[in-house]
Amino acid sequence: MSDGKEHGSGSVEPGDTSKRVGAEVIRERGVDPEELREKLIDAIGAEFTTYYYYTNLRMHLAGEEDYKEITEDARLEDRAHFELVVPRIYELEGSLPNDIRDFADRASCPDAEVPTPMDDNGGFDTSDLEVEDILEVLLEAERCAIRTWSEICDMTRGADPRTYDMAQRILNEEMDHEAWFIELLSKERDDEINPAGHFARGEPGDAPYSTNNRFNDSA
Repeated sequence: MSDGKEHGSGSVEPGDTSKRVGAEVIRERGVDPEELREKLIDAIGAEFTTYYYYTNLRMHLAGEEDYKEITEDARLEDRAHFELVVPRIYELEGSLPNDIRDFADRASCPDAEVPTPMDDNGGFDTSDLEVEDILEVLLEAERCAIRTWSEICDMTRGADPRTYDMAQRILNEEMDHEAWFIELLSKERDDEINPAGHFARGEPGDAPYSTNNRFNDSA
């Protein structure tokens, strides 16, 4: 079957569907595919919950339409990160948790909640809610994401080019997001000009690094 070709056979027997060469080759190169798979689930748990929490945070930036727009970019790009990495988890013989509460609990970053308590009517007590408080939550969420994807880049560099490529592209966007919120928080809270070096994405959620192929118009 191999005809003597260098890569015609390997550690997985021909016809064996219980193993994946895509997982075995990274194991041979020093990456534990099971450990990586679990880290990826935790990482995209954070991307997915951040997408949810940013929806809420964005709505509370009342009267700050430019801040809303930037938060919308980050929100949709976090969803793109989730969608980008999901197939990789299945390639590594994993799956998403069936229970979304389990998935959210596994997220590698803290919940990016609206920084104000609920009132007695089940809504938010916004009497003391300041824009800068929301921007700080957004900033720290991005910083957690940078730490998460940097760890995955370090784990896969030189051993798992497929996962590394995804992680470094997501990392590029998370670094963009951090710069955006540093700029906004600096101006809002400290009255300081701290440019992020950007103007705007072409369209909300463009995800210039992490979007490969649009499966449909909502991707």
